[in-house]
Amino acid sequence: MLAMLVVALAAPWLATHDPTRLEPIERLRAPGDAHWFGTDDFGRDVYSQVLYGARTSLLVGGMVMVGSSLMGIILGLGAGYYRALDNLLMRITDGLMAFPGIVLAIALMASLGPQVANVIIALTIVYMPRMARLIRSAALVAREMSYVEAARASGASDRRIALKHILPNCIPPLIVQGTFIFAYAVLAEATLSFLGVGAPPYIPSWGNVISGGRLFIREAPWITLFPGIAIVVTFLCIIIYTETPHNDPLPLLNDLPIALLA
Repeated sequence: MLAMLVVALAAPWLATHDPTRLEPIERLRAPGDAHWFGTDDFGRDVYSQVLYGARTSLLVGGMVMVGSSLMGIILGLGAGYYRALDNLLMRITDGLMAFPGIVLAIALMASLGPQVANVIIALTIVYMPRMARLIRSAALVAREMSYVEAARASGASDRRIALKHILPNCIPPLIVQGTFIFAYAVLAEATLSFLGVGAPPYIPSWGNVISGGRLFIREAPWITLFPGIAIVVTFLCIIIYTETPHNDPLPLLNDLPIALLA
């Protein structure tokens, strides 16, 4: 996972060509010394496109993970702590989850337009309900604990109780679910770009490269092979990362200034 992040950040220095430069005379060149992963039908270097595509995919995955986590915390804590909001907020999330994720993302992109920022917005809306329901379930359990009742009896504000006593119990499942969302957002971004409703064609993206190479799968299989391998490796790295032990995040929350929790 760290290696993929380094590759994405160092793409301008690792790339051998400008990924958007058109060289028709070099079109459909097989992998060789000049072009390590070959070229596509416009003569663009596939190796450079794969490197820059990592930046797009990891950016989308990271931003979707952060956005869905923040929205999930807000909605999940609200539904789990305030009984009056529970039914309303959960019915909204149920309505969003009634649609298959990729279908909802395509519908949102059709109205927003093909831009990377819009991909992040669409996928955040798609994955936010899952995070909200997870936080809600953890908040419902923590709300009935004795230390929460003691804090409420001592006159602590609702915000302090939610952030200081309930939210820390939601962090462990939040980390695991957020990592899975990262992986699935990378796949979803590639899917949307492949279908032509994701990143614009002029932005290097693994989905765009595969989409452009599908018409030449027999004559130039390397166009789809290398970005496909990059997607699989990235997805597996993220999934394997979820199986590794994580540091306890609770001390970080306990060290927050009291003024922020009051």
